[in-house]
Amino acid sequence: MGTNHGSIFTGDTTVQAPLILPPPADVSGPQGLHNLPRPAGHRFVGREAEMATVEQALRPRHARAAAHVVTQAMSGLGGVGKSTLALHFAHHHRTGYAAVWWINAETPETITDSLAQLTARLNPGLHTGATTGAALAEWALVWLDTHPGWLLVFDNATHPDHLAPYLARLSGGDHLITSRLTHGWDQLAAQPLHLEVLTPSAATSLLHQLAGREDPEEYSAAEELTDELGHLPLALEQAGAYIRRTRTTYTGYLQRFRAQAARMLNTPGNGDPHSTTIARTWRVTLDTISERDPLAIHLLRVMAWFAPHDIPRDLLSGTTDEEDADADALALLNDFSMITLTESAAATHRLVQAVARTPDPDDPHRTEQAISEAKSTAEGLIRDALPHTPTTHITEWPGWRALLPHIDAYLTHTHPDTDTVDTEFILYNASRFLLSQGRLPQATRYAHRSATTSTRLCGGDHPSTLASRDSLAGAYESAGDLGRAIPMRERNLTDSTRILGEDHPSTLAARNNLAGAYRAVGDLGRAIPIYERNLTDSARVLGEDHPDTLTFRNSLAGAYRAAGDLDRAIPIYERNLTDRQRILGEDHPSTLIARNNLAGAYRAVGDLGRAIPIYERNLTDYVRVLGDDHPNTLTSRNNLARAYESVGDLGRAIPMFERNLTDRQRILGDDHPDTLTSRNSLAGAYRAAGNLDRAIPIYERNLTDRQRILGDDHPDTLISRNNLARAYESVGDLDRAIPMFEQNLTHSIRVLGDDHPTTHIARSNAQQARSTPR
Repeated sequence: MGTNHGSIFTGDTTVQAPLILPPPADVSGPQGLHNLPRPAGHRFVGREAEMATVEQALRPRHARAAAHVVTQAMSGLGGVGKSTLALHFAHHHRTGYAAVWWINAETPETITDSLAQLTARLNPGLHTGATTGAALAEWALVWLDTHPGWLLVFDNATHPDHLAPYLARLSGGDHLITSRLTHGWDQLAAQPLHLEVLTPSAATSLLHQLAGREDPEEYSAAEELTDELGHLPLALEQAGAYIRRTRTTYTGYLQRFRAQAARMLNTPGNGDPHSTTIARTWRVTLDTISERDPLAIHLLRVMAWFAPHDIPRDLLSGTTDEEDADADALALLNDFSMITLTESAAATHRLVQAVARTPDPDDPHRTEQAISEAKSTAEGLIRDALPHTPTTHITEWPGWRALLPHIDAYLTHTHPDTDTVDTEFILYNASRFLLSQGRLPQATRYAHRSATTSTRLCGGDHPSTLASRDSLAGAYESAGDLGRAIPMRERNLTDSTRILGEDHPSTLAARNNLAGAYRAVGDLGRAIPIYERNLTDSARVLGEDHPDTLTFRNSLAGAYRAAGDLDRAIPIYERNLTDRQRILGEDHPSTLIARNNLAGAYRAVGDLGRAIPIYERNLTDYVRVLGDDHPNTLTSRNNLARAYESVGDLGRAIPMFERNLTDRQRILGDDHPDTLTSRNSLAGAYRAAGNLDRAIPIYERNLTDRQRILGDDHPDTLISRNNLARAYESVGDLDRAIPMFEQNLTHSIRVLGDDHPTTHIARSNAQQARSTPR
């Protein structure tokens, strides 16, 4: 940490003063002379590697050639621990130097003042009031010239030019420089050392030392707090001192910090209003940057609304119309360690962001107006950067993935009540992309906020509100929450018909989606007539080759298949695949879906000779086009495994099921409907292999999870109950199997109707179990 040594201000080191001091050569330098700040409170944890680097460069002079002068510079963000590391080195090695002098190097004037104090220290009792600071500093320089073997620590240097005259002249000792400036030291110093934040384990250890508490029950809270503070030493020091002084807990401090981050960063942990804080530390740097380029400060405020890492530089280029001005501003921020810059992206510390987006009437860099303008700029940059067609344009998906962390950060830092039309546009499109990627919880949150915002800003009948509500219903349906999805679908179709008309494309889409919800709940008696009407209307209004018409045709074929009417389903699937290949291309996601559905229909009629090659090709194409982890790729792999199982090739099916379950748990989560499907499929394969000891526990867990997540009456829950009952039956446990079969039959009749294929299976299984000899 830097130490202020007074207020003598002159940068002219050539002014001569009255000769009131003895010649420097007549003064003997006492061994161990130093003016180091007291080490109490300066913690040294987690810097062993950096310390070793400094020690390797600045070995005590008795261990190397005396004439060999070494200059070592250390740079990094304010509060990262540069001064602490320098102080630790200086204290640890002060006996290896004839003198160690700490110089406040923030300005040329403070350097002169610090050197003048060396003169005063070496001439105790002499009155120097009539002598200029420059003359006193000059005397100190002569003394240093004639008394080799010292270490000068230039703390908080702001520019290499301020130090260059001294480093060029003083060759009888070593120089250790700390600075927030990252560049310009190569010509003056050995390889500069840039300090990053502490590792998570070192940060937690430091916090424990500073707070004076290591309660085992608070370990996780301590780790969470150090992560929230970005592992920055000064922030940890503030937090630790506050926790120790107020006798609070890590959890208590974390809660207060999350509620009032900027205020806490400006609150001294020890209660001393003059103590160094994060906000004050960075204020000095921001003043310097602002004098050079105000755009840089604006950019820092804009970046405060994004995620701290991997901010695309292209995203920031829209902040100014002046060519390359943003590049120059980013470079300046990087020079002073406020950000980290690469060719393609920028990053900044999360605490820098917390301060930069919080107004402070006493800080000209953080006025209400400036922060509001930065927030609006950030929103506009995100809106303009959104890729088009989030669900089908595969080439744009990398752009979506790069942008999503910054969308999420912006939405996290803004209150829904302040959402604008642009915010709603961002929410709607991001929710659709997330839904296409199987990220249901986040997609649902965004869709709900989008619908709420659109209703507030545009009204319940606005087309944007209808679209947002439809997206939310789709998220509920994908999560298996049909109790909320169906009423929303019904309302949306009614509203769309009333507002837009029967033949509007949005009305056709709403009708198709409602039929899909009815199908998902097993109500094919209502779903199929809607699908049939919708396909006819879409062909008439949009044309036979319109992508929406192809989608509606695929939906109708799926309903026929679900009803067991494969004679009508297969020709439609075949036509749809041909049309999609012709219109959309072989690799379009919709084409891959059409191919998968056709293979499924072939499998359903037992034509595995045609189904398996299509499944195999489709999985290869999915991996190549969408990647290994895309939800559709996982579905394709599951389907191929089921086809292998159907032909008895369990040696290929089981490993594929096992991998798919692991991947879905990792990507989608334990409770996602697709994960439950994978678990059910794997249990079925184990059962087919005769390994009921592994199958039954999986079936039991899956039924419990589906009842909890989807409800007792969901078609997938009926399937799970049926499969578990069959497994019990297979091991001869009819006392558990028969009641379960009968319960399933009752639910199937009530939910799906007497003639549904699932009901027929449930009835057959119940009859067979009852007739089995005990």
